[in-house]
Amino acid sequence: MNSSIDYLNKLLKDGDTILLGCSGGPDSMCLLHILCDIRKKKDINIIVAHVDHNVRKESHDELVFVKNYCKDNNLLFECMTIEKYSDDNFENEARIIRYDFFEKLIAKYNVKYLFTAHHGDDLIETILMRITRGSTLAGYSGFLREVKKKNYKIIRPLIYVTKDEILEYDKNNNIKYVIDKTNLMDLHTRNRYRKVVLPFLKNEDKNVHLKFLKYSNTLKMYDDYIRKQTHKLENDVVINNVINIDKYKKLEDIFQIQIIYNLLERYYQDDLVLISDNHVLLIRNLICSRKANSYIYLPNNVRVVKSYDKIFFEKDIDQIDDYEMEISKKVVLPNKRVIEVISESKINNNFYCRLNSSDIALPLYVRTRRVGDKMNVKNMHGSKKINDIFKDMKISARDRDLWPVVLDSKGVIVWLPGLKKSKYDIPISKKCDIILKYN
Repeated sequence: MNSSIDYLNKLLKDGDTILLGCSGGPDSMCLLHILCDIRKKKDINIIVAHVDHNVRKESHDELVFVKNYCKDNNLLFECMTIEKYSDDNFENEARIIRYDFFEKLIAKYNVKYLFTAHHGDDLIETILMRITRGSTLAGYSGFLREVKKKNYKIIRPLIYVTKDEILEYDKNNNIKYVIDKTNLMDLHTRNRYRKVVLPFLKNEDKNVHLKFLKYSNTLKMYDDYIRKQTHKLENDVVINNVINIDKYKKLEDIFQIQIIYNLLERYYQDDLVLISDNHVLLIRNLICSRKANSYIYLPNNVRVVKSYDKIFFEKDIDQIDDYEMEISKKVVLPNKRVIEVISESKINNNFYCRLNSSDIALPLYVRTRRVGDKMNVKNMHGSKKINDIFKDMKISARDRDLWPVVLDSKGVIVWLPGLKKSKYDIPISKKCDIILKYN
């Protein structure tokens, strides 16, 4: 912890105005306590920003907790509550809303630094998740201690310390905090890395977070170089976001891949988390296809079109052929319906699904139907084709194309929301650790 405190003492100067994103959890309360200690020695202005994500019944109490702490410690407090979500990726949309709120406060108070409480364990989890999912060099590097924005810097001073060190600091300084129980649920991908992979790595080397930090910085250095070299080549290959295939194919693979990612970054911007290595591979296969005219679909109903010697992106608002998304806390589907994880329910119809994580392979996904899809229907011997279920339930052809199919990470279909449950559904009289709702 001393390295983080020393860093902050050197960074902050009299007259600085800083903004801290504070959830009220052990990490952000630890950082807030450190900043308050520094304020005793330096004339700094601290603004505390809290976002109520409004997906748990405890979230309002957490807002009040942070607000009261700020009142007791003479800190300026700003908050917002997210009233509704519309995106197909809860985590991504919440992050966008959160940082938009922060940037409004940065402009309002002329803030110099935005502080977040991301720590060394967070960095390990982020890097491992992106390696597993697939990403760019920049993605594989996780996040940096300092990120320079147009008018301010994002600072993550706890990147050198572990969660255990933070908890020890909180205990030694009698710091109170709140606990988000969803951070303990195995349903969420990050939590499984936190509970299973991190203890193994730390047992191998208690300072493994510093090795990951070095890895992160090294990748970022290489990524900066490759981006500079790609920029020199891209102007001749991409004009008005249209790829000239003949010129593109003459480039080395590393520059071909980077050009695709550059286009995806420009097109998706804050939604880039929806893109994986598989999508990049689909685009490269399209480029190499012998077909003169063809296309593929990407998330958010984006279509990549090949027309003779050109490749370009377009938004197709009339047709969605395919989607696949991981189920986290909440997923908004293209048919405007929602699948969300809830803590409890006494309703037992086909719009609710109760599962045990020990019976299935996490994480869970939701996607459109595929040829040959079958499900072991609850209270029925053997399996039944999904298409036959649609026919039996008189689902229209258009609705079938968008109807959600929920499956585990091994491809086993566990639920057809609103229509049928599988043999993995747990009776309401028995305990389960996952409850899904479709509405």
